[in-house]
Amino acid sequence: MLTDNALEILKARYLRRGPDGQVAEDADGLFGRVARAVAAAEGTSQPAWEARFYAAMRALEFLPNSPTLMNAGLPGGQLSACFVLPVPDRLEDIFGALTSTALIHQSGGGTGFNFSSLRPRGDPVGGGQGAASGPVGFIRVFDAATEQIKQGGRRRGANMGILNADHPDIMEFIRAKHPDGNLHNFNLSVGVSDRFMTALENEEAWELVNPRNKKAAGRLPAREVWEALCGEAWHGGDPGLLFLDAVNRGNPVPGLGRLEATNPCGELPLLPFESCNLGSVNLARMLKEEAPGKAVFDWPKLRDCVQTGIRFLDDVITVNHYLLPEVEAITRGNRKVGLGVMGWGQALLRLGLPYASEEAVALAGQVMALVREASYAASESLAAERGTFPNWPRSVYAPARPMRNASCNSIAPTGSISILAGTSYSIEPLYALAYRRVGILGGRVQLETDPVAREVLGQLGYWNAQTEAAIRETGSLASLKNLPGSLRELFATAHEIPWPYHLKHQQAFQQHTDNAVAKTINLPGHTAQKEVSGLFLQAWKMGLKGVTVYRDGSRADQVLQHCKGAASCQL
Repeated sequence: MLTDNALEILKARYLRRGPDGQVAEDADGLFGRVARAVAAAEGTSQPAWEARFYAAMRALEFLPNSPTLMNAGLPGGQLSACFVLPVPDRLEDIFGALTSTALIHQSGGGTGFNFSSLRPRGDPVGGGQGAASGPVGFIRVFDAATEQIKQGGRRRGANMGILNADHPDIMEFIRAKHPDGNLHNFNLSVGVSDRFMTALENEEAWELVNPRNKKAAGRLPAREVWEALCGEAWHGGDPGLLFLDAVNRGNPVPGLGRLEATNPCGELPLLPFESCNLGSVNLARMLKEEAPGKAVFDWPKLRDCVQTGIRFLDDVITVNHYLLPEVEAITRGNRKVGLGVMGWGQALLRLGLPYASEEAVALAGQVMALVREASYAASESLAAERGTFPNWPRSVYAPARPMRNASCNSIAPTGSISILAGTSYSIEPLYALAYRRVGILGGRVQLETDPVAREVLGQLGYWNAQTEAAIRETGSLASLKNLPGSLRELFATAHEIPWPYHLKHQQAFQQHTDNAVAKTINLPGHTAQKEVSGLFLQAWKMGLKGVTVYRDGSRADQVLQHCKGAASCQL
């Protein structure tokens, strides 16, 4: 059931090892270990829920985030993937945050920070005896520390660094990865407000504010800031945009403060010290055959899997080991979980729906609406059984809707767990029908071919030597002009899909997701910089909480790479 690539990653990162460092369990053992540890929260019902959790994972219908798979059932098992840490404007607090970051990374978690509280570069410190390094200087310190700390000895940590657009150092931050693409352990996002976007549209000046004294620190044309960030995003993928007002319109506990930062991939806006655990339902396994060769969604199966996933993730909060008392307090106080989906690209192939179609976008909304409805129903049921989350009286649900969890849904990029499940990433289209995964597991290369693409082509009668050769050479069917246009549309890959459809899918899922959606808008290498500007502006107008682009070939260390001739992608 597990592919060779999945087994390779499983052995390198996930399977328990004995005192001699050798692998001491197989995949079944891992799923059993995780199910048993998480179901310990169920008390006398543990055996029944352990069996249900195990079955969902063993069938690759639901998988939790990597730290849960790695650490559940082990001593001091830290099971959450996502953390946000505050970075106050005091040297001891900055390095206190760095210490907390090291502990979280060592346990397998990722961290997000908003550095906007730090005084700008050159500002006085120490009673005027020195000058501040500024946010970018400290981001480099955090990046260097991350480079030295492998998560559980298996991979390096990941960070999200955010700076608000009104910080005096915003231009330095925007250009922090240019020209050599350094800060390898950070994703960067600019925090922008609706007020900034309005100033941009009106071609107005934009006021910068010193966070130390809240005084004006100069003005820049909003257009100048915008063009700089669009140019850098075009150049190498960073920074992305975090639309702070959209994020806070969805804040489930506004009584606890504003959301200012997210986890490393942007799908989870969290309060200071808050953590969250993630899991994903494999949509490619939520289908049934209505007639020979005709697949449809199995809605009852999807509902059941979602409810199992929500209960699993709530149990994780109960059995989790918390590294910091501040993290435990707010995480247990809000009990946020983030159940999302993966396998959307494969599901669409089996359904015969092109990603770049209004039918697929409409179905995306229908699928996520059911996921959210079933998630909320499960959380309400848990609230009746176990009580609401402690901060419920300060939430948007009080007093009418008892909920166990302040948030239920979040759509993660599902990088590693998609490989384990043998499915397509998150809500993305297929990157390619065949491609190379480079620089993982100590620099090894994995060759990946999509099994569903081959299966569907065979069912349609189009799997032959010519098709196989085209996929091996290019990872695509675009060069086969003799194929029906409808077939090439169905099998269109990420760079062949117009960016408006990438945004439409993100919006369709976001409308029914109470946290956020991590999605990369993949662009072909020849995309013009002005396209990035139009894309970013459209994302804001569509009400998205964040947006990230990546232009093919714009970084030397690109993980997913197209086939470059027959020898590079053998089927």
